[in-house]
Amino acid sequence: MRALRWDGARLALERDVPEPRPARGEALVRVHLAGICRTDLEITRGYLGFRGTPGHEWVGHVVSADDATLVGARVVGEINLACGQCGACAAGLGRHCPTRRVLGIVGADGGFADLIAVPAANLHRVPDRLPDREAVFAEPLAAAFEILEQVPSPAGARAVVLGDGKLGLLVAQVLSRAGADVLLVGRHEPKLALARSLGLRTETPEAGADLVVDATGAPEGLGQAFALVRPRGTIVLKTTVAAAHRVDLAPAVINEVTVVGSRCGRFPPALAALAGGEVSVAPLINAVYPLDDAVSAFAHAAARGTLKVLVNAQA
Repeated sequence: MRALRWDGARLALERDVPEPRPARGEALVRVHLAGICRTDLEITRGYLGFRGTPGHEWVGHVVSADDATLVGARVVGEINLACGQCGACAAGLGRHCPTRRVLGIVGADGGFADLIAVPAANLHRVPDRLPDREAVFAEPLAAAFEILEQVPSPAGARAVVLGDGKLGLLVAQVLSRAGADVLLVGRHEPKLALARSLGLRTETPEAGADLVVDATGAPEGLGQAFALVRPRGTIVLKTTVAAAHRVDLAPAVINEVTVVGSRCGRFPPALAALAGGEVSVAPLINAVYPLDDAVSAFAHAAARGTLKVLVNAQA
């Protein structure tokens, strides 16, 4: 089969990659679309030392599974492959299983390929009315919804989202939907114009925000967040980069700021919001490339000002 492979030095599309052999409890999924996110780009800069097929945002249909009722179903999938036996898994925290693999990020091949093997327990059926081009956003939108699970209700809070990229635009919509007074901060006027078309404010921020979300994708984002959050306010850190963070943590102590690391989220709220048209994702798509041209897709995704680039494995 075809798969985009990263060997630590270069990306290359290979056409003779062995098809995955699902283990017991896994399903074989034929990928329709896969999205390139900031984490994928950071992998090509050395993040987590990953080798193999990247890609953790995808939608496809089940080719084979132990449960015959799954075959043919259109699905998206959670990215953490947990052991299911440790204390974290028993507590319902498989996302934090100490021996977990993560699709396209840690120890498991991802979705920039014709086929992918995924635990059936990780799969979620896509509502019939939801097109692939929107369903492929389920994973990053779930990550945005995770903030609502981690912080007190943002209703009425003054919130600043740092970063006008894909995740920042999703986070800002989710917080606004939850009742926060949201200000999106970025450096790219076309993206800010898009944010305004989605009903978001984009003025220059002032210090004193109740909640600041760092979705900059840059090491300096955390320092910017400390400059904007009020004493005893909350910072949610969404940025993952290969580079090291260098930030003065004294403000966290002096101002008694709560810093919350935030990663993956539950898929059902994201799929419901997408199916209900409560979050707008289609305007975030800048380009769709065939899998055969996935290397060019990555180059496009890495270009300044680009939002979402998708890879079509059916083309």
